Amino acid sequence: MCEIAVRLTPRARANEILGERGGRLLVGVTAPATQGRANEALCRLVAKRARVGLRSVSVIRGESRREKVLRVEGHDEASLREALGLPGPEAASWGS
Repeated sequence: MCEIAVRLTPRARANEILGERGGRLLVGVTAPATQGRANEALCRLVAKRARVGLRSVSVIRGESRREKVLRVEGHDEASLREALGLPGPEAASWGS
């Protein structure tokens, strides 16, 4: 299990992982930030990239804010960073 800090941008041009800044994963989703649709799109994107089931990804903090913390089951930090196409944990850490 791994917890990751995320900065989410709803109504982006595409659903994509934009990189990392200040120890936070930067993610854009096309869904609006209403009725939990942006959170759902975020979880779907991370689950797809991490190759885990949708139920393995959840927002544990910041449901109504841009800055969130996600829990991803089935990965440690190193394997999750690799699945998301990010540099290794020695480059930066999410503080899991």
